[in-house]
Amino acid sequence: MTAPVRNVWWDRLRGARSARGARPEPDRAAAGFAFGQGWARESESESEREPTAIAEPPRPGRLAAHFEANAEGPGIWKWRHYFEAYERHLAKFVGRSPRVVEIGVYSGGSLEMWKQYFGTGCEIIGVDIEEACRAYAGPSVEIVIGDQADPAFWAGFVERFDALDVVIDDGGHLPEQQIATLEALLPRLRDGGVYICEDVTGVENEFQDYCDGLARNLNAEEWISESPATVKPSGFQTQVHSIHRYPFLVAIERTPEPVAELIAPRHGTEWQPFFDGP
Repeated sequence: MTAPVRNVWWDRLRGARSARGARPEPDRAAAGFAFGQGWARESESESEREPTAIAEPPRPGRLAAHFEANAEGPGIWKWRHYFEAYERHLAKFVGRSPRVVEIGVYSGGSLEMWKQYFGTGCEIIGVDIEEACRAYAGPSVEIVIGDQADPAFWAGFVERFDALDVVIDDGGHLPEQQIATLEALLPRLRDGGVYICEDVTGVENEFQDYCDGLARNLNAEEWISESPATVKPSGFQTQVHSIHRYPFLVAIERTPEPVAELIAPRHGTEWQPFFDGP
């Protein structure tokens, strides 16, 4: 049986901890929360910040423009700061005929917004628990009625709509609904797909806690080589590229293609002698 590869960095870190002596480990999550709580609002800050180097604020993207122009007709209700995140994560699908699922149809206006944004050939699937939302079906827009907290509903859903490009959860906003939806649909995203969950509000939000645990999987390590430093990705690292956090919003991106290895090669010829790493 092949011996596991030694993680040089962790060996040195453990040695440093031992040298400090046995002390209770601090609650890092609580420390980070406390640090964030200590930041003053702009109006409360006594110090003056240097002005930004940007000459003028960026112009609103197409989604924000659509939202602001939507003065009549089916309603759209979104936090304004969401639109920057939408454009950042979803622009790559414009004009590429994506299959988009939005949970939470409500008054139907966002279905048309997504249809206009992604362009000809896109397929929009709206999911809601209210039968009245069937009224918003139309060309390129299909409405599916069901309970997003019910795994049995999602089992039937993915039999019909297996390969997805974008999921936007703007549904019931309860943690059990958001978790059931993520666990059903995140694995169904195509390579490069994007999963967005909205309205994750409150510092003690249980879906936020779930995402904290989910994100830990990005840092898993199974060393298979020291030179060059190489880690065999976990199943999660193979399929999930990144998890992004914004006020009230979580965005998860799938890898463009499965990741075979995580590697840290050394480039250069001159090295300090105090660390003889891999």
